[in-house]
Amino acid sequence: MNPRDLDPRLLRGFVAAAEELHFTRAAARLYTAQQALSRDIRRLEQALGTGLFVRTTRTVELTADGVRLLPLARRVLAAHEELAAAFTAPRALLVDLNTDGPSTGRRVLERARELAPDCELMARFESGLTHSAAEIAAGRLDVAFGYADGLDPALRARLAQAPVRYEPLAVLLPEGHPLAAEAAVRLDALAGETVYAGAGNPRTLEWTGLARELFAGRGIEMAPPAPVAMGKEEFRRVMTKTGNPVLVTVDFLDMPGCVKRPLTDPVPLSPLSMVWRRGFGHPGLDALHAAAGALAAERGWLEPPPGSWVPARLTHGPGAG
Repeated sequence: MNPRDLDPRLLRGFVAAAEELHFTRAAARLYTAQQALSRDIRRLEQALGTGLFVRTTRTVELTADGVRLLPLARRVLAAHEELAAAFTAPRALLVDLNTDGPSTGRRVLERARELAPDCELMARFESGLTHSAAEIAAGRLDVAFGYADGLDPALRARLAQAPVRYEPLAVLLPEGHPLAAEAAVRLDALAGETVYAGAGNPRTLEWTGLARELFAGRGIEMAPPAPVAMGKEEFRRVMTKTGNPVLVTVDFLDMPGCVKRPLTDPVPLSPLSMVWRRGFGHPGLDALHAAAGALAAERGWLEPPPGSWVPARLTHGPGAG
């Protein structure tokens, strides 16, 4: 086989195996048998006249030629996706908004629907970017919103992201809490409090990590794991039972029996990004990009207030406060 005549399926199998460095996981990601994937890799190596992987009973590693091929293969597959999209009616784009309530992601989605009325943009509601990012990498979801810099680096490397907003944080308090009477809550007023931030929930590891960094050195304790409440009534019941404040964003939906107060001095910010698979293209994704850019410009979403706090691992925008 001439390298000029390569079947894109062979490159797709190579990229999956190169990103997973595990043939069983790569085959599952492609919904194919491991034997078929191994056969395709051998065909690709024969066509290129070089080995691409070094495999032992315990590890899989790329050869120097495999490392050289990976970015080229990604570009070829991206071009192939673009070609297919140009002549194929696009399927619905699946967009995770984290919660079925007011949110930055919902505002972006609604604006994108206005910009691209012929595109089908379907909302999903999965709690936590850690979970939805894994779904994106596996091809079961297309786009999600959240604190992307808080993801595991190996997972983040398989995704593309674009900053959308520095979201101010707030605290959700039981109505009888002493701080509920304040219009805004200073961060130092939370010293000695035990605040819930998703600890123990494997879907929200990025959010718990952000909270842990914010709480460090301020005398704020991380609340222990609690049952994940589904729906307003269950949330209210768990809040009443534990009495712990909950770290949220300022757009978090109103809950019965609770009050939401913005945090200040400094204003803590959660860097919200839009996340999708590397190399993925779709007219709906283009509309989401345009919508996010327009809203950020109109509302100053990417202009954090002076003296605000952002996590230290932030890879774009202002330094940590």
